[in-house]
Amino acid sequence: MRRLYRDLSEGALAALLLLPSFLLLGFVAAYPILKLFLTSLQDLHLALGSRGEWVGLANYHQLIADARFWNSLKTTLLIALVTVPGAAVVGLVLALLANLPYAIKWPVRLGLLLPWAMPLVFSGLIFRWFFESDYGIINDWLRRLGIAPLFWLTDPTLAFWAICATIIWKTSSFVALVLLAGLQAIPREYYEAAQVDGASSAQIFLRITLPLLTPSLLVALIFRTLTALQTFDIPYAMTGGGPGNATETLAMYVRTQSIENLNLGFGSALAVVLFALSMLVTALYLRYLKGVESQ
Repeated sequence: MRRLYRDLSEGALAALLLLPSFLLLGFVAAYPILKLFLTSLQDLHLALGSRGEWVGLANYHQLIADARFWNSLKTTLLIALVTVPGAAVVGLVLALLANLPYAIKWPVRLGLLLPWAMPLVFSGLIFRWFFESDYGIINDWLRRLGIAPLFWLTDPTLAFWAICATIIWKTSSFVALVLLAGLQAIPREYYEAAQVDGASSAQIFLRITLPLLTPSLLVALIFRTLTALQTFDIPYAMTGGGPGNATETLAMYVRTQSIENLNLGFGSALAVVLFALSMLVTALYLRYLKGVESQ
């Protein structure tokens, strides 16, 4: 066996050593994805007794003509467009506070762990109580200020913004933790040299901190965007997709078709679209990250 290893080239030996990992990855990732795609090409509606007849792209044609699909896709993209930059800005501020050379950084660091460790559904239920129309904390504050209470979870626009605020609160701590690690990796000598040269705090942030923090920020944005596109727990816990289907995300629609309606063929087609969208966004981020690292 040792002689066999010596006779192999470095590339062949590397491939041999990585083979178990590739087989495991194929079993836990590639096979389910392939199975999902094949199911999306079948008429597999358990509630109607369908037996998985091959229908090709019929489910995708139905998907294109489905107004509920486009509404859920629009809601998903809007949530991503609002919550990803929101979490990035709030997370950056929290990371800067947690990196200060003062005692204030310790309460901030401890506070970052609470939202990050809290389950998503639990966070959604807590904020559902906050935004409750009759006895929620937010409307109680509004009454004390002499402002009429708002119907946060029954008005489509207000429900959308309540969900976005909850998601930003929940996910900004993750962004902050990633950025805090990036901040601590920046050598202190850069800041000391800038201060000797008379640079202001704003110049230090824009010329040193932000450029050197860009790779960490992009990594955080990749994960944050993926979770935003797959948002399910918080909207489901707060509104259930309502009022009507106003806050229903694509992941929630996948569940409705697959679990409630037992339409596995159409539900798989929806899941394939969600997977393709996630892969496209990831590829764009990685391409930009590669360009940043090569500079």
